[in-house]
Amino acid sequence: MRQLRFIGSTSDKTGCPAIFEDEQTGEFVIQGVEVTDSDTRKQMYGYSPGETLIVVPRELITRFAPRS
Repeated sequence: MRQLRFIGSTSDKTGCPAIFEDEQTGEFVIQGVEVTDSDTRKQMYGYSPGETLIVVPRELITRFAPRS
């Protein structure tokens, strides 16, 4: 099981979108709205079964992503 540490969110009401860090691996887990529009999904490539596409506002990344 992942041990997630909350990093930050740009939403005060729903908790979405948000960034979490896996304290054991250092990986990030991103919470956001899933892209379900088939025309948009057709433009994406390189994702595998079990993966999904999510929308993350630029502000969330620039505000909370580590600088190093």
